[in-house]
Amino acid sequence: MKELNVGLVGYKFMGKAHSNAYARLGMFFDCNAKVNMRAICGRDENWVKQSAEKFGWEGYETSWEKLVSREDIDIIDITAPSNTHKEIAIAAADNGKHVFCEKPLALNLSDAREMLDVAIKNKIKHQIGFNYRFAPAIQLAKKLIDAGKLGTIRHVRASYLQDFITDPEFPLVWRLQKDICGSGSLGDLGAHFIDLSRFLVGEFKSVMGMQKTFIKSRPIVERMEGLSAQANADAPRGIVDVDDGSVFISEFENGALGVFEATRFSAGHKNDLSIEISGDRGSIKYVFERMNELQYFSADDAEGEQGFRLIQASEGVHPYMQAWWPVGHVIGYEHTFVHEMYEFINSVTDDKPTSPDFSDGVECSRIIEAVELSSQRRHEVEIASL
Repeated sequence: MKELNVGLVGYKFMGKAHSNAYARLGMFFDCNAKVNMRAICGRDENWVKQSAEKFGWEGYETSWEKLVSREDIDIIDITAPSNTHKEIAIAAADNGKHVFCEKPLALNLSDAREMLDVAIKNKIKHQIGFNYRFAPAIQLAKKLIDAGKLGTIRHVRASYLQDFITDPEFPLVWRLQKDICGSGSLGDLGAHFIDLSRFLVGEFKSVMGMQKTFIKSRPIVERMEGLSAQANADAPRGIVDVDDGSVFISEFENGALGVFEATRFSAGHKNDLSIEISGDRGSIKYVFERMNELQYFSADDAEGEQGFRLIQASEGVHPYMQAWWPVGHVIGYEHTFVHEMYEFINSVTDDKPTSPDFSDGVECSRIIEAVELSSQRRHEVEIASL
């Protein structure tokens, strides 16, 4: 069996999620290659060394430049903050490595396009980390839509609601600094429902949006991990220069209308991603906090018997579920990463297209920039104009 050696850049929230995915692959899925967790990379040697031992990596590096040039590495996986994506991905591609990169692809559309061009030029496999695509219920929704069960799509409604920064004294983490993250709630959260909408419905034609920063300054962060952070009581304050909340409406190329909201200021909502799609023959509703369930309404049901039905997408007939547990035994957030890595590894091994790839990352960046431009100009922006 062919072997593929992975080098991972980043060892915190996403680094842990990706490490778990690689560790679980061979246990549950029949991949066409044996995946070796060769090295994990980070700037803090003590922390990255501990992470390597804890997550199961053979070794570690403190220089991503060294990692991407190692001859014993086939794949570079990027989970570091967004401002590092372009430089690492381009260097990896120029060294002939296949690249998996977390979303958003880059700080801006121009950088995302450059990353795609370099990946194509070097003929490497490239995939972006839109993990929510790989929930079995979302894959089922895709099958229903493609089979015409919803008919002609008329409406898309999506939101991603969190509340982890509602406290004005929550520290100034990197997700609130434009030069590191590129965009606030729109790029961090909205990117996911933008991708799901494109995956399930099709391309955006135009958008019109509004954005707002509710808390203009925050204490400088001392330590952060995942969505947790600490600051000293007397810490100086820094400027928040990204959006705290974004809303926009859209028209799709197929004529459907969309309504979207992304915010980190929705008290009581921890990780509430939802999407509803309505057509002239039916509708689907999906809420990630109940990630194994899909609600489906069919207008073809007999009069008096119509209503939303709840489908528990946990049977062997549902995508990916044959690899996990008996029927009714649900899976969780971490499994979506296993599924996307399974697809990526097989794409590399079998020399077939990856999906979603960097072109999907470019399109997501294009829509994000269109919403930001619309918010600044206070009018509709055509996606084709960017």
